[in-house]
Parts: sequence; structure tokens; C-alpha cells
Amino acid sequence: MLPFVYLNVATTADGKLAPANRRFVAFGSRRDKKLLLELRARADAVMAGARTVDLVPVNLGPGPAKYRRLRLKNGFAEYNLRVVVSGSGTLNPQAEIFRRHFSPVLVLASGRAPEKNLRRLREVADEVRVFGEKEIDFVAALKWLRQRWKVRRLLCEGGGEINAALFRAGLVDEVYQTICPFIFGGRNAPTLADGQGVQRLTQATQLRLISRKRVGAELYLVYRAQKRPWRKSAAP
Repeated sequence: MLPFVYLNVATTADGKLAPANRRFVAFGSRRDKKLLLELRARADAVMAGARTVDLVPVNLGPGPAKYRRLRLKNGFAEYNLRVVVSGSGTLNPQAEIFRRHFSPVLVLASGRAPEKNLRRLREVADEVRVFGEKEIDFVAALKWLRQRWKVRRLLCEGGGEINAALFRAGLVDEVYQTICPFIFGGRNAPTLADGQGVQRLTQATQLRLISRKRVGAELYLVYRAQKRPWRKSAAP
């Protein structure tokens, strides 16, 4: 059994997560920020990539007290687990996420991470685990999260490389996308799903739109991903 995995992304109208310099700038509205915290309130664990955590002073926590109360009302622990993906183990040990220890921080790495990097991260993280050789084996990693840490619902907040890897492995159940009224352009600007991409239409992840709502100049979409035949996840 695997966790129920849902992604939350805010993109520009042309599908970008950040400008071409790949430096994240917050462009979503206050309503989009509220959605982010509401989605965290429905997750056992929140996951993000090393660059997302390095470049922005975030701690992936549940936010203000009212969202912690909402978590308790929803049947979750007051504070969610925090998971950081760092294939090469280059996550900065001085990142904001390690400065406030209100809940465990778990780091997922691959076999290409040098032992010295892993050693530095083990000094600040609650647990560092290696899955896969050159790339992270997300199927094995999510099974471990389910079995070891009882994660039934996992929220992923990017970036595009991790999103793409989860899609490629057939692990995504739902996608929450906020489309914001900007055009960034740029062939090197990160998108909702980066990585290698697919070569044929038959390899694409198929989505079914289950909800749409316009609030001001933003469009809030919710998609359900088509399940792979072998995929069994916890109930939404």
C-alpha cells in the first residue's frame, strides 16, 4: 500500500513555476496561499525538493494555529512530517527547515549522494534514507514512508523535477493547480513537470478535471490522475 499523493502547484498562464533564472518569486494571491495551508492540513507529510527548500525560507509546516486546529479536526497530528528530496545530498544543512524542530524532517537521497553529504545531513535531519542508485526510487521511498512513518496522505509541493518523477512512476493521484495571470516565457524556466518528459502521447499521464473555480484573476483546477494497473494507494 502506498500513500495517496497529491500535488499543489501555482503556475503562470504559460505553465511556469518561476522565471528563466529559476529563482522562485511568489506570484500567487493570498487565496492561493490559503489553499496551500488548507491542503497541508489534510496531509500526514509534506514533501518538497532540496532547491525549493534551499532557495526559499520555508519550513513546510502547518502554519498558524487555526490550521493546526484544522489538522486535529481532520484527524491528523497537530504538525505534519516534513520530507525533503535531495538526490545528490546537496541540501544545505543550514536551511530554514532545520532551524525549528516542531516535527521530524526526513531526507530522501539516491546512491549518487557522496557519503560526506549524507553525514552532514544526518547531523540535522531526523532520518536520511537512500533509495535507488542514480535516481531516487520513489516507489520504494513512498512504501517506506507508509510503513515506517504511517503516511497515508502525502502532499508534494514541487519542484518540477520531483513532480515529473512522481508522474513517471505513476504515483500521483490528484493535482491542484492554480493558474495565475502572468506570462514568464523562457525555455529554461521550470514548469509543472520538468525532467526528461515523454516521447509519445501514449506515455503521457492522463488527467481528468474534477473541479474548477475562478477567484478574481486566478483559476483553481483539480485533476484526478489515471491510475496505473498496479497502483494501490490509501483512500483520499
